[in-house]
Amino acid sequence: MSSRLIEIFEDETLVEKIKSRLPHLFQLAELESSRAGNVGMEVGSLRERIVVALLIYKFGDANVETEIPITEPEIDVRLSGKPVSIKTKKGKGFAGVKLIWTVDTQKAREFRETYHPHCDILFIQINWDDTGGFYYIPEEAQKRLFDRVGREGYIKLPKPGTNPRGVEITKEALSGLVEDDMSEVINIFWQKAEVDYDPYKRWVDYWRED
Repeated sequence: MSSRLIEIFEDETLVEKIKSRLPHLFQLAELESSRAGNVGMEVGSLRERIVVALLIYKFGDANVETEIPITEPEIDVRLSGKPVSIKTKKGKGFAGVKLIWTVDTQKAREFRETYHPHCDILFIQINWDDTGGFYYIPEEAQKRLFDRVGREGYIKLPKPGTNPRGVEITKEALSGLVEDDMSEVINIFWQKAEVDYDPYKRWVDYWRED
């Protein structure tokens, strides 16, 4: 089944909207998940919701399935029945992107021994005051690279003795995937704006309601 994600990149109006609005929305996500100037881990979930909302806006509620069982840890949403993984990374380069979140060393090893690419990826590289991208990486491109470089070249396990947060795709593998001929990209200049944002306002407004 071919992916409908390619339709995003063929829609010129939507491409311009992504370029102009995604930085603002991700900036709001950072503000909402910040405390004392530090961005918390929950920012990842907020970014994911913003991207899912984009899919719902483009393809409609009926085509976007958001209730994904926790037993499918890599799949974040289904578009017209096809699984999609949403990954975001802040900063330059392609290191540190998780395939799965786990602190269990044994589960990490088991994941590497059984993993095989099985869903499309939307990867967003956030690079404030510089250029990043909104990437579509098809399942087929992932499988081709995985078969070529093998598990060791594709998957990076956490170092023993550290406090890991998950199993990563190697920076070499991700770099190869974003440059694959089948992948698509919307280049985005990540500019922050002056925002007067109060993370408590909407909740206070609810309390004020009669």
